[in-house]
Formats: sequence, C-alpha cells, structure tokens
Amino acid sequence: MRNAAPLLVLALVATQVSARARDLGIPFEGVPGRLNSITDVGGVEIGQRTLIEGEGALKVGVGPVRTGVTVIFPRGHADPRPVYGGFFDLNGNGEMTGRSYLEDFGIVQGPIGISDTNAIGQVYAGIQQWTSKHFGAATWPVVAETWSGYLNDIEGFHITGETAVAALDNAKTGPVEEGSVGGGTGMVCFGFKGGIGTASRVVSIEGKSYTVGVIVQCNTGDRKVLRIAGAPVGQALAKRWLPCFDPKVAASAGRLKPCTADGSRGETPPDQGSIIIVVGTDAPLMPEQLNRVARRAAMGLARLGSYSGNSSGDLMLSFSTAPGEVNHEDQDRPSPITPIANARIDPIFEAATQATEEAIVNALVAARTMNGANGARFFGIPHDELRAILKRYNRLESITK
Repeated sequence: MRNAAPLLVLALVATQVSARARDLGIPFEGVPGRLNSITDVGGVEIGQRTLIEGEGALKVGVGPVRTGVTVIFPRGHADPRPVYGGFFDLNGNGEMTGRSYLEDFGIVQGPIGISDTNAIGQVYAGIQQWTSKHFGAATWPVVAETWSGYLNDIEGFHITGETAVAALDNAKTGPVEEGSVGGGTGMVCFGFKGGIGTASRVVSIEGKSYTVGVIVQCNTGDRKVLRIAGAPVGQALAKRWLPCFDPKVAASAGRLKPCTADGSRGETPPDQGSIIIVVGTDAPLMPEQLNRVARRAAMGLARLGSYSGNSSGDLMLSFSTAPGEVNHEDQDRPSPITPIANARIDPIFEAATQATEEAIVNALVAARTMNGANGARFFGIPHDELRAILKRYNRLESITK
C-alpha cells in the first residue's frame, strides 16, 4: 500500500482548487486584512505537515492515511515569549492540553498544535522537543484535536513527534493553505469534506488599528442546519453529495452507505467530530478579556447554524500578541500592558465572530472530494450549486478580479 502513495498524493493535489469563499461571491461582513488570514496579525506564523498515503481497504497500522499537523506560532518561530491567552469550552467532547496553565495564569506558552484525536501526546512531545532545542527549554504547549476516523487509519498512530517537528520547521508568515491539509487532512465539516480555514478582520478603536485573525480545524456540524451567508444551504443539499463508501473497495464503512454518482444514497453523520477555533489579535487584552473573545468565536460557529451537538468537542482558544512581557509565573516586574477598556472592546468581539464564520466557510470551499479508508467518500461542497443557492436567496455578490 505504501508504494501507491506518490500517485495518490498527486491525484488528490490535482483535485484541489485555490478558490476561497469570497472568490465565489459569498458575502461577509467586516473589513478583512490584506491576506484575510490569521497571519495578518503581525508575527503569527503557521506550519503544516500533511500525511496522505494509500487507498483501499483499511488495514490498521498501514493505512489509508489521511492526517497531519497544523501549528500556530503566536510570535513567530524565533520568539519564545509567552502570550496572554483565553479559552472557552462550548462542548467538551474533545481535548485541549494546557488548560490548567491558561486558567491559572491566562498564558499560552510557545507554539499551539492542532491534529488528530489519537495524536495529542505525539504532537505535545514533538513541540516539547522542538522548543527545548530552539528555545533552550521545553514548553507546556496547548495541543488540541479533532477526530478523523471516517477517512483515516486513526488507530494506526501515523502521527509522530517528528511529524509535529516537521510542521514546526515549516512555519512561516504569509498565505495559509486551507482545506485538506495539516491537521485538517482527514476532517469533515457539516457533512462535506472539511479541514483548515482562516480569515481576519481589521478594526479601529479610538483611532488605533487592530487585527483579529482566526484559524479553524473544522470537523463538526449537522448538514441540515448549515447556513452560509444566511441561506439554508444545508437544506438545499440535504439529499445530495452525502457521505458514502465505494462498495468495490469494501463491504462496509461504518455508518456510511454505498455511493452513487451524486451521493444521493449516502447518509449524513450526526453532529460530531469537533472543531478547534484559534483567535489571535494584536490588540492589548488581558486574559479575562481573551476568555470573552473566545466565547465570541463560538457565535461565529453558531452563525452557520451549528447547535454544538453532544458528540462534538467545540473548543476555542484566543491569544494577544501585544508587545510587552506577560505576567507569567516567574514575573518579578509589573506588566507594561495597558489593555483596551471594556467599554471599547465591542469591535474586537464583532471581528472575532465575523472572522470565525468566514474561516469555517473557507475551510468548506477549499476542501475537495476525498476518498479514504474502506472507500469512504466525503464530497467537497459543490461550488456551482452553492453559488446557485446563494443567488436564489439574493445572497451572491458579483465577482471582480
């Protein structure tokens, strides 16, 4: 099976498109940053490592493999300084490390990792090894997960510490690859192929400009409730492009039904699998304010119709890259940070909500149809049909290049 990997990778890459939600004419509120990405926040770098290997029947420990790692450096890979952080647990059917340090000190140390459910420990170890080598001491990182079991040999433990190190070594600023990449490789979003998505907003508070950026790993959502730009897209596509499996590959694939050409005999899984949302900003905010920002990211998810189902781990993390030393456990001087007054914070809340909504739609638009373990097939959301639905509801903008 491993010998087939190069051809499979080429085939899957060929199906990817560079379109983002705005390229399709989907309207969003707010003013995006230059790249409409979390890397619009000065200093933030993203690294990703994607593992795609094999096809056909599932053989635990061999494949097919559809997984990876995504990492976020709040201050870049050369700056070890911690940042103030916040957290919100919308539904706790998932895991995120580093929460005790967040709750007591309101601090995020070093890079943040996002990966597969069964890779939490390996990514944690990889980040510790990398930071020990590059920063002189191992950090206690935040690492979060979502479940890739429909498409990936999740019990094969294909993510290692070296996978995380490769993602860390790849970290850079600039455009962020979206869709079926990094930690989002094997993920599913509202019954369509999902994965990584990002967006940003620029706001002004008392004459000063601030950027709010979001990156998501979307692996959640009930198809029937999906709304994009307010249009009931999930209802319109409730009986087509449904997850299924190829009976020529395997006799069964869990809860999935045999495929037809348009997925009309498939079945949408329940709202499960989880979403991780990371919000970064250069606005000077204290930990309790960042907890409040994290809660607004949940509202961006809700704009898409999500009710945060019982089986979905919906976890939100936020951080501020404002200059100055944070009040960590060994701090012996007052922190020089002067936070934005709570009476002026609403533009940050609004930006976090708007950017989260768009980041999730970007993940949906970027992710294309993928086949995985036992011939499981998750369709990418059909761009032409999506545009037709939005046009029907007067929610489509003209596209200008």
